[in-house]
Amino acid sequence: MEAAAYIRDGGLLSYGPSFPDMYRRSAGYVAKILKGTKPIELPVQQPTRFELAINLKSAKTLGVTLPVSLIGQADEVVE
Repeated sequence: MEAAAYIRDGGLLSYGPSFPDMYRRSAGYVAKILKGTKPIELPVQQPTRFELAINLKSAKTLGVTLPVSLIGQADEVVE
């Protein structure tokens, strides 16, 4: 489940790896294996892109004030 799905259901904040980015990168892994590279020869990959999502409605309900700088960095903001 993508990180932003939690805030659409009422969560306040969500921060996690970008699954679409991970899926795209895994295609390169599959291509190398199909070309003959042994999986044991491939390095373990970690996420490189992360997503921040904020639900301002939940913040208001909870009485939480979020810094404008944090809201500005969010990939998705639900109002």
